[in-house]
Parts: sequence; structure tokens; C-alpha cells
Amino acid sequence: MLFPLWTVVGVALALPFPWLFTWMQGPLIVLALAVVMLGMGLELKTADFRRVLGNPQPAALGVVAQFAVMPALAAGVAWGLRLEPPLAVGLILVGCCPGGTASNVVSLIARADVALSVVMTTVSTLAAVLLTPALTGLLAGRYVPVDGWRLLLDVLQVVLLPVAAGIALKRGAPRLARSLAPVMPALAVLAIVLIVASIVGSQRQALLDQGPLLLLAALLLHGCGFLLGWLIPAAAGQPAAVRRTLSIEVGMQNSGLAVVLARSAFAASPLTALPGAISAVVHAVLGSLLASCWRLEGSRLSRSSKLSDSDRPPAADRPRSPGS
Repeated sequence: MLFPLWTVVGVALALPFPWLFTWMQGPLIVLALAVVMLGMGLELKTADFRRVLGNPQPAALGVVAQFAVMPALAAGVAWGLRLEPPLAVGLILVGCCPGGTASNVVSLIARADVALSVVMTTVSTLAAVLLTPALTGLLAGRYVPVDGWRLLLDVLQVVLLPVAAGIALKRGAPRLARSLAPVMPALAVLAIVLIVASIVGSQRQALLDQGPLLLLAALLLHGCGFLLGWLIPAAAGQPAAVRRTLSIEVGMQNSGLAVVLARSAFAASPLTALPGAISAVVHAVLGSLLASCWRLEGSRLSRSSKLSDSDRPPAADRPRSPGS
């Protein structure tokens, strides 16, 4: 529930005290993201898939929007703001990544369809194995050479293998999986905060120089993502819970994955990882604010419904129709 707060605190501490977080580098960042992905594998429930696949249109609509809207938005924002090549590549990489596990928590806060959120995150994560390298190469190739095979291998390593390990652990050692499941959300929050803070700390001066422009880029990318993620299912006639869920799934990216891929595939240009770190803060704050507004709206509607029910006379006192 306090994920955005911890992310902001991590960034606020990393700017004056970068040494608190800069020890988190290289293999440690990959390991931290693997923990997040492992937790996703442990949370998967076949019942969720069965219910959502009984009506696959919302999930399919969301995944298509995820990989059509966000990459195009990222490329457009990078071009429109004339970002430097490393920052443009980093922003495009964010847009080409799948939804993150934080979106599932935000969907819960927003009283959206949590099962649909989990299924969409999982499907987009699996689709990202091929789509993230392909789309990044297509859209970012104009700025720097993109090694699509290297990106593919990185995604396999930090996404597919940990998720598969979580599923295997849940099937092969269910008792151990049940004991780990309650602590995984907290570990995921800690991992993302440490990853973001380490990038901010290591690129402190660049962030101070480029911060306002990067913040604007991230606000435009995620703000438009939330808006289009709501409008697309609305145009398709989907109910409110589905509209909220798709808005959150499209607007919130796996920024931790973007950071890891940037550090690995574009190691010669450390600035490439900076948009992912800023993105993690922006989408967490925007998503949580949006979810809180929806939750309050739902509470008001619920109270109004109860009040209107209480105004009705008891059944015994209601006028009867003739002949009853």
C-alpha cells in the first residue's frame, strides 16, 4: 500500500547520500529483479486464468494496448522532447516493457479486477520475451545500434526463468511456496526501491542536470498511458472494473526490468538506465493517486446505495398492488 512512498523516500535519500545505495550494482540488480519475478510465479493461480479466459476479450484488449500504446507513446515523447540518444533509448525501453507486479497492488487499491490484472501482467510478461527486444530494436534503432539477441537472452534470464521457477516451486514444494508467498510482496517492494535508488545514486549529477526534462517525459508517457488504457476499453463497452484494470496495466510498466535491460544491453551508456528509475517513481505515484480516487468514488457510491435502500419503507408497510 505504501510502495509509492518508499520509492520516493529511496530517491530522496539517494540524491544527498548516493553511497547508501550505489553498492547495488550489476549481478545484485539482476538478482533483485529475479526475486520480483519469482514472486509473480508464486502468485499465479489457475482459477484466475480459468475465470479470465472464460471471457478473454478484456485481457486480449489490454495486452494489445500494452504493446501498441506504450511503445508508440515513448517513441513520440522522446522525439517530441528531443531527448539525448541514451535517454531516448531508455524511455523507449520503458515503453516496450510489460506491466509490472506493482500494478496488481494498485488494482487492489482501486477495487478493480485483480484477477484480470494478474493474468494481464503474466501474459504481457511472457509476450515480452519476444516483443520487448523486437519493439526496442524497431523504435530505438534510430538512436543507437540495438542488439536484439542480447536483449532476448537478457529477458529470458531475468523474466522467464524466475517466473518458471516460481511456478515449479509452487507445484513441487507447495508448503515452502505457501510459507514464502506472504513475504514476497514486501521483498518485491524492497527490491524495486533499491534498484531505483541505486540508479539515481549512481547517476546523481545527470539527474540533477536532466531531471526536469526526464520528469516531464515520464509524466507524459505514463499519464497518457493511464488515459488511453481507460479510453480503449471504454470505447469497446467494457464495464468500469475492466476499464480501471486496463488503465492501470497499460499505464504502469515493469521499470525495474527496463533498468536491468538498460544496464546489460547498453552498458556503454549508463544514462540509458535513468529513465527507468524516474519512470518507477512517476508511475507508482500516479497509479496510487488514481487508485485512491477510484476507491473513494466506489466508497461514495456504496454509501449512496445504502442510504437509498434505507429510505425505502419496510416490505410490510409498502402499498400493495390491487389483487395482491
